[in-house]
Amino acid sequence: MSPYFQDYLTVGLFAALGVVLVMVMLGVASVLRPTNPSAAKAFTYECGVDPVGAGWNQTYVRYYMFGLLFVIFDVEAVFIFPWAILVDQLGWFGLVEMAAFILILILGLVYAIRKGVLKWE
Repeated sequence: MSPYFQDYLTVGLFAALGVVLVMVMLGVASVLRPTNPSAAKAFTYECGVDPVGAGWNQTYVRYYMFGLLFVIFDVEAVFIFPWAILVDQLGWFGLVEMAAFILILILGLVYAIRKGVLKWE
């Protein structure tokens, strides 16, 4: 067997060992755990407060918008930090590219503000 395939065989063996280990631990846990089902344990738990109303609620779109904006600016940080480390090596090209990147993000933020996405009513 070539060394190339031996590396894949090693990874496959470790993956199989991991799966077997998980199955063994789940089996041991199912044998050793106490089972005492009751109606109180099956009841929905909401942070110490008895649940009120239906189990399905409509979530406002604004929560998704704030989450999406957070992800966008979080990804921006992921791209800016490595650029800041290599700014000397990248030179003017890197500076112009990062300025264009930040400008596009600022335009997106201005668009979101103009659309009223960030207003909390």
